Amino acid sequence: MASFSKLHTLQTIAATRIVPVFYHPDATISCQVVKACYEGGIRAFEFTNRGDFALDVFREVIQYSRRECPEMILGAGTIIDAPTAALYIQYGANFIVGPYLNPEVARLCNRHGVPYTPGCGSVTEIGAAQELGCDLIKIFPAGNVGGPSFVKNIKAPLPWSMIMATGAVEPTEENLSAWMKAGVTCVGMGSKLFPKERIAEGDWGYITEKCKECLNIVNATL
Repeated sequence: MASFSKLHTLQTIAATRIVPVFYHPDATISCQVVKACYEGGIRAFEFTNRGDFALDVFREVIQYSRRECPEMILGAGTIIDAPTAALYIQYGANFIVGPYLNPEVARLCNRHGVPYTPGCGSVTEIGAAQELGCDLIKIFPAGNVGGPSFVKNIKAPLPWSMIMATGAVEPTEENLSAWMKAGVTCVGMGSKLFPKERIAEGDWGYITEKCKECLNIVNATL
């Protein structure tokens, strides 16, 4: 079950403002990536359900995280149905993220006190997700639905909305500053933060420094 309360999870995500998004079939590599991000100041991490036996990898990663990265809030992403969400919650996922809104997943997560962040691409979808009790909404794919201007225009009539942008987020000052100034609560960042060649080389120091760099950019916009 989740180690952190729903409120603490949401507050931590809002405070850190960057949620790395990552999957690798090798549990050892996944653990090292989580550790590298943790040492770089990251406190919320989305492990994506994108490969065979991903749940088995997640089980090892979350056990490692609880030992070595006690303040890291580990969640599960690419969750599209309630049965899969239930399995990840059973193994300790502290939040659930999906590419689109599934009311059954929302109800399940509410029942367990676990934040559910569904992907939405319109104001209507965002409103529907909020009615189902979703506090943090993911706009996805963020670059395709309108980028930072989409967020800014949403926040005008719906200023209470907590938005996570995922897709088209890059670890650069220009990109991150644009998202933050638009009013996102946080961004989800995947491949741009974890270049394949760096992962293959086991260059964990690069990931740690890149996380620090990104957090400094984000904090400078506050």
